[in-house]
Amino acid sequence: MTDHDVVRVARREAWEVDYTEVLRRLSLHDERVAATVLGASAMPSGLAPSLDPRTLALVRLAALVAVGGAVPSYGAQTDAAVDAGATVDEIVDVLVGVVAVVGLPRVVAAAPKLALALGHDVMEAEDPTDT
Repeated sequence: MTDHDVVRVARREAWEVDYTEVLRRLSLHDERVAATVLGASAMPSGLAPSLDPRTLALVRLAALVAVGGAVPSYGAQTDAAVDAGATVDEIVDVLVGVVAVVGLPRVVAAAPKLALALGHDVMEAEDPTDT
């Protein structure tokens, strides 16, 4: 058995749930499952982020835009940003700030996900250009 197989078996045993439950939890952005998958720490000792919680949450939102994150992940990171003191304007400014790096299509795809995380459904909002 390879080291990879040992780690895979240990993680499966640590969950003590079937794969459908793991998929459900991941779909809901259950951080306990992510912590189990990544191990106790995703970073070597001494390399924890030195950013304050607000900045870290905003950086993580930018990363979600870059990778095309899922709606539940936007919800969790938006909640973390608000809990850390970020304003709604600062959260939305993340989209503006990353356009030049990730491209307009990524930002357009992220905008409704972020809006939902902030409690606003852009698909149901009235278009101000429709008069």
